[in-house]
Amino acid sequence: METPFRFLFLLLFSLLPSALSQFNISGVLIDCGVNTSYTDNQGLRWLPDSQFITSGVSKNVSTPGLFTTFSTLRSFPYNATRPRKFCYTLSSYRDLNSSRVKRYLIRTSYFFDGPGLPPVFDLIVDGNLWTMVNTTADYLAGSASYYEVVFPARGKTINVCLAGNPNYTKGDPFISSLEFIMLDDSVYNATDFGKKAMGLIARSKFGASGETERYPNDRYNRYWQPFPDQIHAKTSTHNITSSAFWNLPPLDVFNTAIVADKGNPLAFQWPQQVSLQRSTYYVALYFADTLPKSSRNLSVYINGYQFYDGAVTSDGVVVFSPEWILSGLTTLTLAPGSNLNLPPLINAGEVFGLLDLQNLTITRDVTSLLAIKQQISNPPEDWSDDPCMPPEYPWTGVTCTYVSRIRVVALNLASMGLTGTISPSIANLTALVNISLAFNNFSGAIPDLGQLNYLTKLDLQDNHLTGSIPQSLGNISTLSELFLQNNNLTGQVPSSLLNNSKLNLRLHPGNNFSPDPPVP
Repeated sequence: METPFRFLFLLLFSLLPSALSQFNISGVLIDCGVNTSYTDNQGLRWLPDSQFITSGVSKNVSTPGLFTTFSTLRSFPYNATRPRKFCYTLSSYRDLNSSRVKRYLIRTSYFFDGPGLPPVFDLIVDGNLWTMVNTTADYLAGSASYYEVVFPARGKTINVCLAGNPNYTKGDPFISSLEFIMLDDSVYNATDFGKKAMGLIARSKFGASGETERYPNDRYNRYWQPFPDQIHAKTSTHNITSSAFWNLPPLDVFNTAIVADKGNPLAFQWPQQVSLQRSTYYVALYFADTLPKSSRNLSVYINGYQFYDGAVTSDGVVVFSPEWILSGLTTLTLAPGSNLNLPPLINAGEVFGLLDLQNLTITRDVTSLLAIKQQISNPPEDWSDDPCMPPEYPWTGVTCTYVSRIRVVALNLASMGLTGTISPSIANLTALVNISLAFNNFSGAIPDLGQLNYLTKLDLQDNHLTGSIPQSLGNISTLSELFLQNNNLTGQVPSSLLNNSKLNLRLHPGNNFSPDPPVP
């Protein structure tokens, strides 16, 4: 029989010497659509989003009495014929002297006030399709929505993108706030962040009611949602005194618990009303005996499989599995251990879906496209994040191949009103088959493209290019179409081009070659 676990860990809570009594969030909190920065009533500093994104439109939300972060939003144009992603670019930190990958808690929040139902759209992080954003149920309930992921820093920046998907609903993607918080190395460090990211399914404070547990009690502003139980909820008669624990949960989550009846098991659904796809999940459960200087034995089962069998003390224990198989609705069962006088209990829990990190466009192609972007004064507004990934949302004008490595094979920016010069870095896109920059306002010289050994078509007509035609173009044996008319080119046309009977060569009108080749 297949067992649902891959790995299981038991850790006693222990005092960490670096623990601080006051916490400062390391990261960036962004209020989307707001004009100025401000400090909220929790002492957290929020920044306007204009320094992290150049596209989209800021809007005011008309619903009165909202938290400040929900009083504005930024929306992005929906395009059914050519879906695009719009990205926030955030600076990340990577310690080059350590093999450990820094990871960030990323939370996006949404409040929609109409008209109609909210749009459904995709959420992307660094070229990885994270999740579908569907806030309809929360909207109908009059509440906000949020999505959270723990994602590794794989470079100097992390991009968080929204994209309208024509397979969902028609409407402009939008966002109210974006939180980007660096986590300590000890938090969720059983996950291999070189291969995985973690998307939050549920984070619960069992036995609690009322407000969500968050900053300043949680140093990373994680949201611990109350999980009330009028029959089995208990509060502790003491406080946990250890200063920090594995995964560093807020200490207040141990002041409430769900406690079974003496001598009887207790089963309940968690996460509530969430049917999970069959996959592996990260599950962490937190326990502390509600009696001072006490311990009790208990067993915990998830969907009938034993997750833990052992002792829980007043000092606390966390049990987690970085890879536990779940499917459908999940039932958590607390069963009594050998000491029947003390019933089983649980204080808090987290469950994350594990996301496989995708391969990205090869670095040289990305670097080359960014250099091309730098020399265009008005580049396409979706030219951020990975140019080819996810495959549903390549950059405007970029065509990719995904066979063995992810490469850029075509660049078609024709008739986009672009102004600038053609970067010599275009020659580093060595898998290119087709280049079309026609009907724009490019000026300057045609760069040396001789190393583009697969190029079949080069269309630069109707620009303002000057200088001569590079001799190296005549050395590209695959080239079958070369359109250069209506520019300001001068000099001598390479004979290797003129004598190539297989080449569709268009040089006139608009250029001034010497000697002037005949018009075909």
